[in-house]
Amino acid sequence: MVHYTSEMLEQSPWWEESRPSDNPLYADGVSYQAYYSEVGKAHYMGKDLTEVRSPQRKLVPDRVGLGQYEPTSLRGIAIKAKVDRKHRFQDLYRCLNAAFLHACWKDLNKDAASGVDEVTARAYEEDLEANIQALARRLKTKSYRAKLVRRSYIPKENGKQRPLGIPALEDRLVQLACAKLLTAIFEADFLDSSYGYRMNRSAKDAIEDLRFNLQFGKYGYIVEADIKGFFDHMDHRWIVRMLQERIDDAAFINLIQKWLKAGILDTDGMIIHPETGTPQGGIVSPVLANVYLHFALDLWFEKVVKAHCKGAAMIIRYADDFVCAFQYHEDAKRFFDELPKRLGKFALSVAPEKTGLMRFSRFHPSRSRRIVFLGFETYWAFDQKGEVRVMQRTGRKKLQSACRRIKDWIKQNRHLKGIKFITALNRRLRGHYNYYSVVGNLRSLWKFYSWAVECAFKWLNRRGGKRKSFTWKVFLKAIERLGIAKPKLPVSTKRHRVFS
Repeated sequence: MVHYTSEMLEQSPWWEESRPSDNPLYADGVSYQAYYSEVGKAHYMGKDLTEVRSPQRKLVPDRVGLGQYEPTSLRGIAIKAKVDRKHRFQDLYRCLNAAFLHACWKDLNKDAASGVDEVTARAYEEDLEANIQALARRLKTKSYRAKLVRRSYIPKENGKQRPLGIPALEDRLVQLACAKLLTAIFEADFLDSSYGYRMNRSAKDAIEDLRFNLQFGKYGYIVEADIKGFFDHMDHRWIVRMLQERIDDAAFINLIQKWLKAGILDTDGMIIHPETGTPQGGIVSPVLANVYLHFALDLWFEKVVKAHCKGAAMIIRYADDFVCAFQYHEDAKRFFDELPKRLGKFALSVAPEKTGLMRFSRFHPSRSRRIVFLGFETYWAFDQKGEVRVMQRTGRKKLQSACRRIKDWIKQNRHLKGIKFITALNRRLRGHYNYYSVVGNLRSLWKFYSWAVECAFKWLNRRGGKRKSFTWKVFLKAIERLGIAKPKLPVSTKRHRVFS
């Protein structure tokens, strides 16, 4: 293992990209995509298959980050992106035809709230063929214009409000089509450390892989961070430059810019013209967010930070939340100090209250030294056999918030009778179990279950003005007979991703 002296670090700081250009997307005059990519050709049995056009010959495996029934054009784009990591796609705008829009309509969420035009999916579907043909014609003639985005607010757990942007129906449809095209292209480039908004990946996968790597890896120090107001501060110029790394289609890029620059109709009637950011709630926003952080953070960590660390290092990112683990304190401290500078190049900043450096090792087991990530608390503790294990439990704030929500729901729906009440309650219980059922978290799941049962007993006893309709004995027999969902940990067969 190479150990860098202080003189070497001063002459060539590890956090600086080894490149003559000030462009963070480039290293040594070569695109990061080219710098990081594998050989841009597929080989099979010693033969170059990149020029093979026979449909019977597979250039790459079928698993290219798309669903099973995606259109052939999308699969072809995904295969090309995977085979040739340097290829810049043209004529993407031409893919936005009536046939593709029809296919996207099937995947569009019909129950989503309507935009400023108040057009619902049901009303649009009454004359679907004509509407889609008209939309495709506007796209072809470049007369399509993005409508205003309706602003809505949802409460956060800390008492603040999260702004959401609700596009109009046709805007959502075209955004879905563009999101599919972007996913087909960039899914081949995204790293394994990225989990958010990707097919066959979830927050639970990120949590389980984090536990597995901390348990069996050489990591002793943790940097957990959160980007402050990420979706509101994404720089539009950087978004365009990042997209141009893989896309050579001005019309397609301009279409995305229309959504970025679309006015926002606030709840007070004021129209806001954003200069930065992309609205949360837009269908294309998650893909753009992943592309943005792929260049701003993921590649930098993989090709610059890890290359200059003295020991092991890893990053696990879900959207704008990420956790970095290091073997040595020196590496962790330098990354912690340089992270704000790196993000600052891309008009981003870390949230100080959610960012920190801590010792995290099997030699210091304690629940006070815990990682708070994606609603879970991860910590070192002794198991029943007296061995030190990485344990996980539902975060305190998340558990309290879940208990409040289930209490409010029971209070508002206690008028439902028998099986209807239990069926609706089970849907909410199983939703909570499905997300939080990880190794070591059975106790938190039972706490949530017990709280739901106690709230149900309390408020069902108050139906019809009666103070007490039944006893605990009668109530427990009833819910046992009706089959209330109980928590259990599923047997996991997943193969964990190992980072080093």
